[in-house]
Amino acid sequence: MIRTPLRPLARILPARARGENPDAIERENIRARHEEMRDKARTRAEGRLLVLGLFFLCAFTVIGGRMGVLANTEPSEPRTSVAGADILAQRADIVDRKGRILATNFETHSLYAQPQQMIEPVRAADELVKIFPDLDHARLVKDFSGKRKFLWIKKKLSPEQKQAVHDIGEPGLLFGPREMRLYPNGKLAAHVLGGASFGREGVYAAEVIGVAGIEKFYDERLRDPAKGHEPLTLSLDLSVQAAIERVLYGGMSLMNAKGAAAVLMDVQTGELISLASLPDFDPNDRPRPPTKGNASDSPLFNRAVQGLYELGSTFKIFAMAQALELRLVTPETMVDTRGPLTWGKFRIRDFHDYGSQLSATKVIVKSSNIGTARVAQMIGAERQQEFLKSLGFFEPTGVELVEAAGAKPLLPPKWSELSTMTISYGHGLSASPLHLASAYATIANGGHKVTPTLLRQPKGQLGAEVMSEQTAAKSMAMLRKVVSEGTASLGEVPGYAVAGKTGTADKPKENGRGYYEDKVIATFASAFPAHDPKYVLVVSLDEPVETSGDIPRRTAGWTAVPVAAEIIRRVAPLLGLRPEIEPGQLAGITLTSN
Repeated sequence: MIRTPLRPLARILPARARGENPDAIERENIRARHEEMRDKARTRAEGRLLVLGLFFLCAFTVIGGRMGVLANTEPSEPRTSVAGADILAQRADIVDRKGRILATNFETHSLYAQPQQMIEPVRAADELVKIFPDLDHARLVKDFSGKRKFLWIKKKLSPEQKQAVHDIGEPGLLFGPREMRLYPNGKLAAHVLGGASFGREGVYAAEVIGVAGIEKFYDERLRDPAKGHEPLTLSLDLSVQAAIERVLYGGMSLMNAKGAAAVLMDVQTGELISLASLPDFDPNDRPRPPTKGNASDSPLFNRAVQGLYELGSTFKIFAMAQALELRLVTPETMVDTRGPLTWGKFRIRDFHDYGSQLSATKVIVKSSNIGTARVAQMIGAERQQEFLKSLGFFEPTGVELVEAAGAKPLLPPKWSELSTMTISYGHGLSASPLHLASAYATIANGGHKVTPTLLRQPKGQLGAEVMSEQTAAKSMAMLRKVVSEGTASLGEVPGYAVAGKTGTADKPKENGRGYYEDKVIATFASAFPAHDPKYVLVVSLDEPVETSGDIPRRTAGWTAVPVAAEIIRRVAPLLGLRPEIEPGQLAGITLTSN
């Protein structure tokens, strides 16, 4: 930049010639320069003020617009920006048919350590072991004194445990928020609910995922944020489930059984009002699956769904119902029961000698193996297969449990005439108690296929017609006589007409080589009330022995039937069924006139 000199010679020399003071010229130039500098500074300042004013105007416009947007949006919880915020921890509740909580979420905390921030690591380990006796003291000291920067100590803490850890006063012990799955009813309906655990985990959140049962089957539905406010409503009735589990546990203990299962189903909708398996577990503290031994010995094993058993004489009604449907017999048709019935080297015998013949009804009431086998011979293998397939005995039940998919009935590799005869009375085909309940519900509702479900069904879900209504009615009449006159007489419940069939099957050995001589699976499949069936109940006991008499008794009539009768006596009022008191014989009354 070229600056004008304050004392230019061009003006100084003429001024001296005229006798003027040259300093006046310098002062004038200084003043002019200052005025020029002042004008430039003012212009610069005005420009800066204009830019600053525009900046504040834009800022206030953006802030005002944002405030307007927030004022017109729905309120929502802010999401944290820390690591782990992308983990979805929310999970929908599970409730019973009346809206009572079966599974919900509970806010808790996890405990982790940052050893580098610890002041007294050894003392911290000492105090933690006092609070959590299951922790390894030596391992804690090693981890706290080593080079590790982070380690989990406990994934879930109770409020009391959290306070105790807080009282240690160690800055290296830190807490992270957690949402865990809580089952407030403990063991109740454990095999249905299954349980949940943590998936992906972060310091500030953990993913809750289903690991078994309906929790795993509907895992995506329960974790869907769009449906987080909508509980999953099951068909179970909490009160009925509690009553059945209590009676079943008492019956299992009284009958010295290894395990037990019970299924209570609505015959019109297929809804499972109760599904019980014993021994059971607490889903709040689900045990680990067994790594050796027989899987069925684990409390995790669902005997009602996963257990595939030869269900004995409970199958006889299917052979008789098909024969009625095909018009091969009527309830009064006499059937040859002379024995033993020989097929090759095999012989079929009855538990008692029932004479040379019985009516078709008496074959069911007396539970004749020979009579049922002869009826099956009339039906034939091919037609028998088609009928049992229509009842659902060839495929898994399809109930909403992950364990059900693997419970496909065990069929004979070659369906011979001998298979046809033995399967007619429940030997040679293994199915679950739930399969049996579905088939009995088909008879009880008038002949329509039933698909079991654990979801609340507002309307009936009856399937295709398997048998006519007349055949179903005749079959129910036979089953009613089994209780009133036959092998299930201990199943009579005053006020509730019970119809059903007993089944006692020898238990096969684990190696598949033959059967035990003193171990059975005792089953009682029933429907009530018999004149207008509403529910089907199946009770199965594993290796029961009734020891009240001099001789141990293992048959279903002495073991499973009394347990089922007590269940019906307890739950029928809970289901809203009023007892129907049959009027007795009136004494002779003579009317006289005054």
